[in-house]
Amino acid sequence: MRTALITGSGRREGLGFETARQLAAEGFHVILSARRLDQVEPLAAELVEEGFDASALDLDLLDRASVAAAARQVEERFGRLDVLINNAAMMVASPTVADKDLDELMLEFQTNVVGRWSVTQQMLPLLVAGGHGRIVNVSSGAGSFWDPDYGLVNYPGFEMDRFGEMPITAYALTKTALNGLTIKTAKELKDANVLVNAVCPGVTATRPGSEGWARPVADSAKGVVWAATLPDDGPTGLFFRDGKQLPW
Repeated sequence: MRTALITGSGRREGLGFETARQLAAEGFHVILSARRLDQVEPLAAELVEEGFDASALDLDLLDRASVAAAARQVEERFGRLDVLINNAAMMVASPTVADKDLDELMLEFQTNVVGRWSVTQQMLPLLVAGGHGRIVNVSSGAGSFWDPDYGLVNYPGFEMDRFGEMPITAYALTKTALNGLTIKTAKELKDANVLVNAVCPGVTATRPGSEGWARPVADSAKGVVWAATLPDDGPTGLFFRDGKQLPW
C-alpha cells in the first residue's frame, strides 16, 4: 500500500485533513501529522471508522528532533514514503514592510520555509526508497511575481475587501521562497524519480464565515491530490492550481 504523510492535518475543517481523506480514498495509507498527537489521533480514527487506512504522528516543524523522530517512526513502520505533502504553514496579518515585527517575520519563515525544508530532508531517503516519490509543497499565488497584485485577487470567489485590511507581505515572501525551493529540490531529485511541485489551492473556506466567498475545501484539495498522484512521467519543478500550470 502506498503511504502519504500530510503535515498540518490536525484541523477537521482544514486543507490537510481533506487532502488526507481524498488520498485515503485513492488507496493510500495516510499519516496525519501535527505538533500534538491529540490533534490528529481523533481525525485518523475518524478515517479508520470510515473504512480508510490512516494513522497519526506528532511532528513539530520547528523542532528538528521532532522531525527526525517522525522520520524514524515512518521508516520503522512502513520502510518507505510515497508522498510528502508539505501543508503546515503560518500566515500572520502584517503591517507595512517598515513596521513589520522581525521576530514574527523570522517565525513565519521558520515555519513556511525552513520547517518544510527540514521535513523534506528527513523524509527524502524514504521517498527515494519507494522509487516513485512525490513531494507537494502547498504554496500560494500570493508568492507569484505574475499575480498583478502580488496577492490573492485572481483566486476563484475572492473579494478584495475581505483582505483590504490584512496585508500579507511576509506570508507572500515565504511562498516565493518556497516556490524557489521547489525548483531547486526538483532539479536535485530529477534522477531519483521523485517529482516535486508547488500547488496553490486557492482561497479556501477553512475558517468559520468564509464559506460564502472562498472555495470549498474539497475543491481545493483536489489540486493537491492531483500533484501527489502524478505518473512517473509527470511534470516536476512547476507551479499549479487545479492541475493547470501557473507562471512563477
